[in-house]
Amino acid sequence: MQLTAENYYSEEANFEYMSVSQFKDFVGTYGRRGCEFTAMDKIRGVYEEEETTALLVGSYVDAYFEGTLDKFKAEHTDIFKKTGDKGLKSDYVQANDIIARIERDEFFMAHMSGQKQVIMAGELFGLPWKIKIDSYLEGIAIVDLKVMASLTKLEWVRDIGYLDFVRYWGYDIQGAVYQEIVYQNTGKRLPFYIAGASKEKATNIKVIHVQDNYLREAMSVVEHNIERVRQVKYGEVLPDRCECCDHCRETEVLTGPIGIADLVADI
Repeated sequence: MQLTAENYYSEEANFEYMSVSQFKDFVGTYGRRGCEFTAMDKIRGVYEEEETTALLVGSYVDAYFEGTLDKFKAEHTDIFKKTGDKGLKSDYVQANDIIARIERDEFFMAHMSGQKQVIMAGELFGLPWKIKIDSYLEGIAIVDLKVMASLTKLEWVRDIGYLDFVRYWGYDIQGAVYQEIVYQNTGKRLPFYIAGASKEKATNIKVIHVQDNYLREAMSVVEHNIERVRQVKYGEVLPDRCECCDHCRETEVLTGPIGIADLVADI
């Protein structure tokens, strides 16, 4: 199928194409466990994740920079107060503050000045993939905008130690896939940057270069896991349940008791 802005997130497109978010739904990241059962139900349109305030704040900032904020506001009326002056709720007032802080910085804005929401498709490990780039500076760079609680807080991962937010949430995987798909479409292997802004009282902004050695490591993660993902997605094997996510909890059918040790088996 021909991908467009209108059908990019459709069930048809999600079944035909792999994407970074879909891959992470299956496999997970250091910061979030994957669940094959939930990933498949999302592809089928059976399950949709709740839009949390944290995600909506990021989407609000995204919408501003892609020029679709009015449409976003019309589709998300719950961002407005229900009483009084009918203004934005405090989280979205802060989103406006984040936008204002970004716009005061020429270097950050230069990285956000590329073509917005550029769609490309390619093939990785025998499967078609789709990507959507926040800011594509043709021949220069690939830039993805991230609004995070903090850009500097480190997260602890067992057997590894402290990790930055980029690798903790699998944004290195995103960079690896985006770089490769852009290369397939243009013949140019461009650097991948994260234009990051924090939700702290004083917004921290950074343009972060995710160097190629990290992207190569991330691509090896994709290569190692993609065959299992392919088998599950196309019905060759049944999906595993993680029994930890919201969807698994909502759909679990008890068949017997568990032991005390089972409560902490995944810790």
